[in-house]
Amino acid sequence: MKGVVLKKKDAVPMDEIIAQYIREMKLASGLNTRLVFSAWDSVSGASAYTLNRFYRGGILYISLNSSVVRNQLSFQKAALVEKINEVLTSDPLFVLDDPRAPLVKDIVFK
Repeated sequence: MKGVVLKKKDAVPMDEIIAQYIREMKLASGLNTRLVFSAWDSVSGASAYTLNRFYRGGILYISLNSSVVRNQLSFQKAALVEKINEVLTSDPLFVLDDPRAPLVKDIVFK
């Protein structure tokens, strides 16, 4: 890691080192996007019906192959956003201050 100087006597937790590495290597937005997709799969229970996922600017776009599932999930949208954000904030690898991939603000079903 460039710019980071550690002395032998300095003890730094691994999660801090990994978070710093992710920021310096500019991996945060890609990693955050993957974590959002993973959170969607675990929270929604609709991964079997999900055809495509896209995430940009805090908006999660989900293409579903079932209009019935799409309708049911649209009624649960606010709860899904809240649960996804809970999963993301509890994940130590999620970078909260990344402007390109922030917490989920909205879900658009297609």
